[in-house]
Amino acid sequence: MGLYEVIHGRRDVRAEFTGAPVGADVLERVLRAAHAAPSVGLSQPWDFVIVRDRETRSAFREHVREQRRRFAESLDGGRAGTFEKIKIEGILEATLGVVVTYDPGRGAPAVLGRHTIADAGLYSVCLAIQNLWLAATSEGLGVGWVSFYEEGFLAGLLGIPDGIRPVAWLCVGPVSHLETVPDLERHGWRRRRPLERAVHHGRWGERLR
Repeated sequence: MGLYEVIHGRRDVRAEFTGAPVGADVLERVLRAAHAAPSVGLSQPWDFVIVRDRETRSAFREHVREQRRRFAESLDGGRAGTFEKIKIEGILEATLGVVVTYDPGRGAPAVLGRHTIADAGLYSVCLAIQNLWLAATSEGLGVGWVSFYEEGFLAGLLGIPDGIRPVAWLCVGPVSHLETVPDLERHGWRRRRPLERAVHHGRWGERLR
């Protein structure tokens, strides 16, 4: 796949995982791509926890289901009905989980480039996640970002030290296919915003005529 095909073909996968194995060489290539991401001050503040154990994944899934239930209770009738149709995770269906963490102490106290933007390290972790996602897509793997969790629960489940944040649980594995339209669009949750509405020229709100 070409770069632009990978970017536009990437999907947040939930229901399409097959559970087939991921080769060790493929996983290493994907992780190397993630580890090659740019980072503020070359701090590389990420770590990757590979989770294969079914018991651990089952415990996490139960926690996620409870968080889903709580979110559903906060929605009004119409929105709740739409949300009910949306699958939010493939924790057990995926071959493995990759938990990406952020260590704000990596390279501290003088992290070059973080002097005025405290979140620059967190942005760096997100770049690593994007690299992982695109590399996985190019390898024919699906990735699903699970965000319905409390950080403290996941840190305790995986023995993540105090001060290190679990940023993402990524479900990773071979898929039967990738949908052409993102799930949230297909199920009517939201529609993609046109590029021209996101581009400003010179000052906020200035559009080309």
